[in-house]
Amino acid sequence: MSQMITADLVDLDLAAGTKEEAARALAERMVALGRVTGLDGFLADVAAREAQMPTGLDGGIGIPHCRSEHVTEPTLAFGRSARGVDFGAPDGPADLIFLIAAPAGADDAHLTILSSLARHLMDAVFTAPSARPGTRRRRRP
Repeated sequence: MSQMITADLVDLDLAAGTKEEAARALAERMVALGRVTGLDGFLADVAAREAQMPTGLDGGIGIPHCRSEHVTEPTLAFGRSARGVDFGAPDGPADLIFLIAAPAGADDAHLTILSSLARHLMDAVFTAPSARPGTRRRRRP
């Protein structure tokens, strides 16, 4: 098994304006590395999961994720958006977007990725706005 995330799975200048565009841009990176075999099928699975419950978290974080038959191995892609993407968080758009892809039968891998990411996201140093060059926090008053 290869690394879950590599430099090829990171976009520090994500230009997406919608959650669908963000998922597509990050998923295309997964396809290029052979980690997703069917882009449209995978994106349909991401959209179906997003329709169940928004994946935006307070603090400018979006975590679209799904299990899919189109995923060959557990993968994490990351994008940083200067303008923000609405993932349904109460405090506004996300500027940090983590797309998690897990194979259809990999329940534990999916949960492992989510729990590890959640632990890191609770670390103020990991999510500090000062660690995000060129981005501004968009908080509601």
